[in-house]
Amino acid sequence: MKGSRLRLMLLLILVLALSAVGVRAQEEQVLVVGHRESTDFYDPARGYTQTTGIVLRSVYETLVTFPDADTSAIVPALATDWSVSEDGLTWTLNLRSDAVFSSGSPVTAEDVAFSFNRVKNVGGSPAGSPAVANMASATAVDADTVEIKLNAVDPAFLVGLTSNWFAVSEAAVVRANGGTDAADAATTDVAGDYLDQNSAGSGPYMLESWDKTVQTVLVRNPNYVGTAPYFDRIIIQNLEPAAQQAALAAGEIDIALDLTSDQMAGFNADEVSIYRGPGNLIHFILMNNDPAIGGPVSNPLVQQAVRLALDYDGYKTLWGGVQPAANLAIGIAGALPESAALSRDVEAARALMAEAGYADGFEITMDYWDTTFQGVNLNTNAQKIAADLAEIGITVNLSPGEIGPKLEAYRAGTQAFGLWFWGPDINDPSDFLAFLPGGKVATERAKWPVEGVAQDVLDMIEAARSELDEARRLELYGELQLFNQQNSPFAPFNQPDIQTAFRADLQGYVWHPVWLVNLSLLSRA
Repeated sequence: MKGSRLRLMLLLILVLALSAVGVRAQEEQVLVVGHRESTDFYDPARGYTQTTGIVLRSVYETLVTFPDADTSAIVPALATDWSVSEDGLTWTLNLRSDAVFSSGSPVTAEDVAFSFNRVKNVGGSPAGSPAVANMASATAVDADTVEIKLNAVDPAFLVGLTSNWFAVSEAAVVRANGGTDAADAATTDVAGDYLDQNSAGSGPYMLESWDKTVQTVLVRNPNYVGTAPYFDRIIIQNLEPAAQQAALAAGEIDIALDLTSDQMAGFNADEVSIYRGPGNLIHFILMNNDPAIGGPVSNPLVQQAVRLALDYDGYKTLWGGVQPAANLAIGIAGALPESAALSRDVEAARALMAEAGYADGFEITMDYWDTTFQGVNLNTNAQKIAADLAEIGITVNLSPGEIGPKLEAYRAGTQAFGLWFWGPDINDPSDFLAFLPGGKVATERAKWPVEGVAQDVLDMIEAARSELDEARRLELYGELQLFNQQNSPFAPFNQPDIQTAFRADLQGYVWHPVWLVNLSLLSRA
């Protein structure tokens, strides 16, 4: 009798143990990301920030893309192959036959054409990117073939197609929720609210919810035709860096994207792994070129004085990285090397101030986002800029604030003096066009129009835009960077290192210069 009871007890223990294993097997695999959110929108036709890019990479797909680890080649994604007409103005791309949206509906050329025409006609920030602005039309030739016509030859067009704003969304879903690709979409498209809370893509994840400045939640797409991602759910938690540090150490989050160098110290190496490497964000000062807005900083002599007054080595000491010669990130083909960058010269800066009529200096307010982003504290940079410029008589009053109003004023071009950072829209020297007269940042945000710019410079800009000979193209961009170094309303001062900390059991982390991190590659050991 005793033996029977013992056998029964052992059997019961075994059943309970197996049940526990079954419960654990059915539990969701959840990835929690600590990140200082910078989202503006999750609608591909409107979103244009770093957090937006991280999320859209997991939720939508593009026709072409880069390898997971670098930008060494253009590789197929939703498109299998492509060709361009002899005049360089018509691109034809053939689609995969097996791709489906999260709804289960097939991805068709009509969806591609709708998505591309919508991003152009909605007129959000993505519409200002060179590849979108240069696109005349997108048309479905048949169910599996799309034709894209350009206004002018663009040697970087395929690189542009890797961008998030060329994400392909399901036309029927977007239309059902107020979206349109019509010419008047800027005033009639109302799908933004829906796409900020839901998704219409074919990527490995779906957007479940977005509580702005709190968290973004992604869930696995059951209809994804690629390799299924490891995690069932991803929670991107908006946390200040100090909170990220504490949460990572406690095991409450799996990865922290915004820790500073000093916050990396003290982690248990057996519990937390750290990645460090060259980044691609350029931190810069914007000086409004409109005298009615910028006042003294609209003066080209003052702009050059500001560039010469900055303690470039000091910023490198703070954040690592390199000093860019212009607003084209070192690491992109055609970027000038660090040896071509300006050196600090306080005496020359003071002389320029006197020549501009400001020997006694002036006072100005500097606007910036009050945050730490990818390991760089903007308050620290703002305070250092103020100390640097005080040496040439400029009194800088600091005006930190939340991302929403600061970003809105920056994009509207109403800031006189701003501290910002720029991540490349595309991994190509043509990204620098944004900082040249006629470009998005130069014209709209710094009020630096083509009027008054020497014709030979304008001719050089147009030549760089369409030059097909790669050696000559890179030479032109080099000359334009040197021009900006002496004449622009921008003062780029640091391209800091990137650093990421994550739990040691997290696998598959790769920093990417375009989408920063592909969350769908991550898994747990």
